[in-house]
Order: sequence, then structure tokens, then C-alpha cells
Amino acid sequence: MATECCSTQLIDGDGEFNITGIDNFIKEVKLADCGLSYAVVSIMGPQSSGKSTLLNNLFKTNFREMDAFRGRHDDTAFEKQSALFALAVSDIVLINMWCHDIGREQAANKPLLKTVFQVMMRLFSPRKTTLMFVIRDKTKTPLENLEPVLREDIQKIWDSVPKPQAHLSTPLSEFFNVEVVALSSYEEKEEQFREQVANLRQRFFHSIAPGGLAGDRRGAVPASGFSFSSQEIWKIIKENKDLDLPAHKVMVATVRCEEIANEKYAEFGANPEWCAMDEAVQSGFVPGFGKKLSSILNICLTEYDSEATYFDEGVRSSKRKQLEEKLLQLVQPAYQTILGHLRSVTFEKFKDAFEKALNAGEGFSLAATTCAESFMAQFEEGCADAVIHQANWDASKVKEKLRRDIDAHITTVRAAKLSELTTSFETKLNHALSAPVEALLDGANHETWSSIRKLLKRESDSAVSEMSYDLKGFDMDEKYKEEMLKNLENHAKGVVESKAKEEAARVLIRMKDRFSMLFSHDSDSMPRVWTGNEDIRTITKTARFASLKILSVMAAIRLDNNPDTIEKTLSSCLLEPTSTPAITDKSTATTADPLASSTWEEIPSSRTLITPVQCKSVWRQFKAETEYSVTQAISAQEANKRNNNWLPPPWAIVALIILGFNEFMTLLRNPFYLAFIFVGFLLVKALWVQMDVAGEFQHGALPGLIALSAKFLPTVMNIVRRLAEEGQKAAAQAAAAADNPPGGDPTKNFEGEANKIVSSTGSSEVTSSKNEVEYSSVSSKED
Repeated sequence: MATECCSTQLIDGDGEFNITGIDNFIKEVKLADCGLSYAVVSIMGPQSSGKSTLLNNLFKTNFREMDAFRGRHDDTAFEKQSALFALAVSDIVLINMWCHDIGREQAANKPLLKTVFQVMMRLFSPRKTTLMFVIRDKTKTPLENLEPVLREDIQKIWDSVPKPQAHLSTPLSEFFNVEVVALSSYEEKEEQFREQVANLRQRFFHSIAPGGLAGDRRGAVPASGFSFSSQEIWKIIKENKDLDLPAHKVMVATVRCEEIANEKYAEFGANPEWCAMDEAVQSGFVPGFGKKLSSILNICLTEYDSEATYFDEGVRSSKRKQLEEKLLQLVQPAYQTILGHLRSVTFEKFKDAFEKALNAGEGFSLAATTCAESFMAQFEEGCADAVIHQANWDASKVKEKLRRDIDAHITTVRAAKLSELTTSFETKLNHALSAPVEALLDGANHETWSSIRKLLKRESDSAVSEMSYDLKGFDMDEKYKEEMLKNLENHAKGVVESKAKEEAARVLIRMKDRFSMLFSHDSDSMPRVWTGNEDIRTITKTARFASLKILSVMAAIRLDNNPDTIEKTLSSCLLEPTSTPAITDKSTATTADPLASSTWEEIPSSRTLITPVQCKSVWRQFKAETEYSVTQAISAQEANKRNNNWLPPPWAIVALIILGFNEFMTLLRNPFYLAFIFVGFLLVKALWVQMDVAGEFQHGALPGLIALSAKFLPTVMNIVRRLAEEGQKAAAQAAAAADNPPGGDPTKNFEGEANKIVSSTGSSEVTSSKNEVEYSSVSSKED
């Protein structure tokens, strides 16, 4: 029992409830912390019957004792309301009565008891209230004799009170526990009074224990709801309504449990640990999120349970569930965020691990399966770490989203890897086929397409075999695999066809190159010099046939090894046009020309590179552009023949011998003439060599004459100057050798000088010959 007293007046004389006063009282004595461990005691009795004196001595209170000569104005309605309020809120009701009123019909306490019993009919309470009758100013009559009389009076009053039909035969013991105590006079026997009050006080120490004065706690309101409960009870009583205490208890429990729940919700929202965690979640994954948050939620709900434990169980559980739902709604965004972070982190780790596994050479399907299962397991572990024990949330949607992301990434990487693999093999085929096919087409012959087919098959089979081996790691559908391999084979064919089309566009250049090579070079690939002994017609025909071979090879794509007549048709129509005379059908007015068509027989248009009409046009252009080389060769051959044949006809030689016999004999008889003629021959030969007469006439007669006329005078002057220089050297040598014996042959000296001149021109002749060869080479190349 408290050593200090705190008091307040709940209801004033005007019937107003003192809300502030009771709230201060509850805070002062910390009543809200008591739960059900409290009892409410009220006292009733006639005016000036010592009620305040009894309470002050019994509970050490300081109620102001009313002056016996001052009293309140009698108000029967207020008396009934206050009696009903006391019965509704109290566990123990003390009824103060005078000892001399026991057994009296006009006892002062009879109206009070009638009022108590009457208002009791308006209460629907599940518990029994203890009515303790305190007999004041006890006389010498023993309590054992007074108590039966008092109980008889009480029963008579109970029987006389009107009752509802349901309680007509209900005994008093169903509503009240009746206790009787007696106290001596406070005025006459104060010490004895205080001793008796002290003994009575002991009965209140454990009054709420089972069997105590307030042992029936079924209708008790938890201490934290006492203020609200009292207010609502007084409100109902003032409105003169029946007071259903069980329903009232539920109402109080509803209000108080809701208040407690709101307080705990607010406290949770302001919890520093939760606020820090909620902030951290926005930045990334928080390890131990579920365990930490579950602990905070558990503390909050435990505190609610502790404060609401004495309220109606149904209400308490309902409000607890609502509080739990509100708290979970508050933390659910953080939970979803943590799952989102976990999904993102797991997905990024999966991508890194998957890429590393592929770079390490692990098979695609094995790497995809292993990494996916590993990181899905890690995600599930993370989900378990983030689980809030109070919630039954399902993370399956986030898990499915991660699974879809992983599958989509695997699909994307698979497509990229397959594309990369396909591109790699296509590039290999490009390198393996382009240059060889170009070389084969460049050296076109009857084995060209056979060689191309062999090359295509070899490279295609190799690429398909390697790609098939690499595709094993992808664990792909066999149909799709076959489709990819088929596409690779088609790509190889496409490379050949593309290169063939490319070379077909340059067929005229290839033909001219082939013609130039064969026409202008001999069998040893040396530049051909047209000496006059070559058969230009045969060489031209051979070169043209070889060029036509290029045209026939490039006319169509022959990858299926089907025979065709393209070469035969081109040969018969272009090399031997006279063998296929035009036949005109008068009825149709058409010419039977095999090349007058846009398609080849037995060759589909998809494999046609050069149509018959185009072949005819190309050949016409080819002949026109190579005709000049043939003409130049013929001209060079004729010029060479002319240059190499300077002797007169045989008949002229015979005539010269016969007619010039006398002159020849004259020369033999006179050696001086012979020497003069010999020197003249040497001079003419020097002019011939110096002026390169043969070389100049190779370009034609007129150009040769013009060139020689321009070179004649400078050449003569050069020879004269050289002779003068040699003469001066001879004079100087003669003066130096004056002691030599005279008698030398002047002819021999002159012959020696002439020989020197001829020798000096020898180099010019060799150079000229070399220049002629070089010119011929260049000319042949230009042709």
C-alpha cells in the first residue's frame, strides 16, 4: 500500500467528470503499469456516518471530513447515478451503517440498500461485487448476534426490490459477496477503533488474490484503460442507459488496444535502428536484414502484448493483428527493395561468372547450367536471410524475374556466341575460298570448275566439321544445328558465286591479259620479237582460243557438275563463225544464232553470269581492242624483214659481176683505188652505225627518212671532227719520231685511223642493238 496519498475528485456536484484529475492521478501513482493488479474500493452510507474517517484511517488517505452540520442537498437521481457508478467501477463497496439501525424498519441505510439493489438490476456484469457492511459504533452486543439480523434485513430488502423477469428467483449471492465487520466508536474508543481498522486493512493487502475480497477479476478493466472506462461508464449512466459491463469492457479494450497499437506503431516508425536500416536498404543489400528487422518487430509486438495483456483477449488479438499488418505494410517496401538489390547483385555476379567460365573454355551449356543453378541457390540463400519471420511473404515473383533475366541473358549470349562462331567460320571460308577461286578463274581452263568444286567441298567439309564440334558445347536442338551447318555450306557457295560474279564483271580485262600474255610472249614467257619467222595467224588463233576459254568458264556457275555446251557454242560461233551460217526462217523471220539469246541451254538464270548476248558483245569488244596488237605485230615483222634484206636480187648481182668485170680488174691492178674504196666503205659503215639507219626504218619509211635527215649533218660533222683530232695526234707522233726511218705505207695508216673510227662506233652499234631489243620488249608489253 502506498505510503503517500494522492487524491482527486472524479465527479463534481454538477455531475461533470474530472478527466484531467483522473489522468494526473493515474500518472502520479503509475496506475497504468499495474495491469489487473489493482482494486477499486468505494464507500456508501448515510450522511455524516464517518465514511471519510474510515477511509482516511483504512487507506491513509486525506479525504476532507464533512462537517456534520453541513450537507448536500438531497438529490435522489444523483444518488442513484453515483451508486450505479460506484457499483460499476468498484471491486469492493463499503456500506457504512450505524449499529443501532440493525433490525429497525426505519434504519437510515435501508433506502441506500434499496438503491444499490435497484441499480444492480441495470448492470450486466459477469463478476460478483463484494458488499462489505461496516457496522459503526458497535455496542456490547457480539457481532455473532448482530450479523444474522443484518443479513436478514438485507435479504428482506433484496426480496422487496422489483426485479426483471429473468431474475425474479435469483438469490442475492449471485450478484454479491456479503461481508460484515464491526468497528468501535471513533469518538469514544479511538485506540480500539484504530486497532480494528488496522486488522481490517490486512484483508485488503491481498484482496485481488483468488478468494480475496476482490478475487473475482472477470470484469476488471486493465489499469491503463481505467480512465477511459470510467468516463464511458459515467457517460452511459448520465444518459440513463442500461450499462452492459461486458460490452463496455470490449469497448474499452477496443479503444485502449487501438491506442496502444498506435503508440507502438509510432514508436517503431521512430526507432533509430529501423530508420538506419531503411536508409541503408536504399543504397544496397543489407546482410542480416531479415533477422534484424524481425527482432525489432518482435520487440514492438511484445511491448504491445505486455501493455494490452489484461484487455479482452478477442479485442487484444484483433488489434495485435492489425498492428502487425500495419508494421508489415510499413516495412514491406524495404523488403521488396532488398530483394530487388539482391536480384540485381546476383544477376551481375552471374553475368561475370558466366563470362569467365566461357572465356576459360568451358562448354556453353555446361557453363550456363552450372552458373544459373549456383546463383539461383545464392539468391535463395539471400532471400532466406531477408525473410521477416512475422510475415509470410512469397519471394517467388522476384525469383521468377531473376530466372527470366538469367534465361534471357543466356539466350542473348548464346545468340551472340553463335553469331560470333558463325562469323568466324564464314571469315575463314572467305579467306580460304576467295583468293584460290580468283586464281583458278584467272587461269581458266577445262578443269577450272572441277578444281573449284573440289576446293569448295574440302573447305566446306572442314568448316562444317569444326563448327559441328564447337556446337556440341551449346547442347542445342539438332534441327537448329543442322540448319546452321547448312547455312554455313550455303555461305561457302555464296563466297564462290560472289567471287565468280566479281570476276565475270572483269572478264574482258582477263581475256585481254590472257591474249597479251600468249601473243606477246613465247613459250618461255620471254617477250616475243617479231623477226619474220613467226606464224602470227596461228599465234593469234591460239591466244584468242585461250581468251575464249576464260569467257566460257566465266559464263556460268558450275557447282553441280552438270555438263553444258557453252564452250562448244562459243567456239563454233565466235572462233569459227563461217561454220555456223545464219539460217533464216521465212515463216518466222528469225535467225538461228545460238548467241542471240538471254539464257543458256540447261543453265538456269540464277547460275548465269554472262548471257549469250553479252558473250557476243564482249567478244566483239575484245577483238576490237586486241586487233591493234595483231596489226602492230604484222607491221613489225614486215619492217624486220625489210631491214634484214639489203642485198639486190640475184639477177642484179650477176649483172653487176658481168658488167663490172673490167672495173674490178682495174681496181686490182691499182691498189690505191682499192684502198680509197675501202676507206670509203668504212666511212659509210660508220655513218650507218652512228645514225642507226636500221632502227629508224623499223618505225616506217617516212618517219625513218625524217629522222635520218635530222641526224645526218651532226653525224658527219662528228666524224670529221674525230678525223681531225686523229690527224693532229698523228702529226705530233711523226714529229716525235723524226729519227724513225721513212718509207711507211700511208694506206695502212689511214686504214688504222678508219679502224679506230669504226671501233668507236662499235659501242654505238651494240647499244643500238640493245635499245632495239628493249624497244621490242616494251612494245610487246604495250601491245
